[in-house]
Amino acid sequence: MRRIDAIGIAFGVFAAGGIIYLLLQLAGLDSLEAGIWSQAVLVGGLFGWLLTYLFRAGTKKMTYNQQVKDYKDAVLQKRLEEMTPDELAQLQAEIEKEQQSEATDR
Repeated sequence: MRRIDAIGIAFGVFAAGGIIYLLLQLAGLDSLEAGIWSQAVLVGGLFGWLLTYLFRAGTKKMTYNQQVKDYKDAVLQKRLEEMTPDELAQLQAEIEKEQQSEATDR
């Protein structure tokens, strides 16, 4: 995320708080109640965002982790495509040999 994106998001949240405040006043709440409820909505939104962030961090579904995984998958796919049929057969034989050795170790 770029710095300007963070500034834009912060400005958007600030503007949303003001809009919620004005809408609540138009709905008939006095300024004190409208202020309390607009703060409650914003704090609730912040808490919800925090929970989604913690969930993504805990499950490693963050953007950076996903980009690294996609890059590694692309590199492996490219290497597989560049291999000759003989090299692929040799790799398959090595994989089967490892699987058999793991099965006998158990």
